[in-house]
Amino acid sequence: MGEIIDKTKGKIKQAAGDLTGNKKLKREGQRDELKGQVKGVVKDVKRAVKGAVK
Repeated sequence: MGEIIDKTKGKIKQAAGDLTGNKKLKREGQRDELKGQVKGVVKDVKRAVKGAVK
């Protein structure tokens, strides 16, 4: 669930940064979105490992 929140928060920050011309906010949004993507990949890998062990 945390990955979805980070991705959404990142997209919102990026949009706000675009609208206001705030490059720092846009970069923060990109980092948050990437953080959410990484969390999702880690979660998928954990599930795959658990499935392979059984």
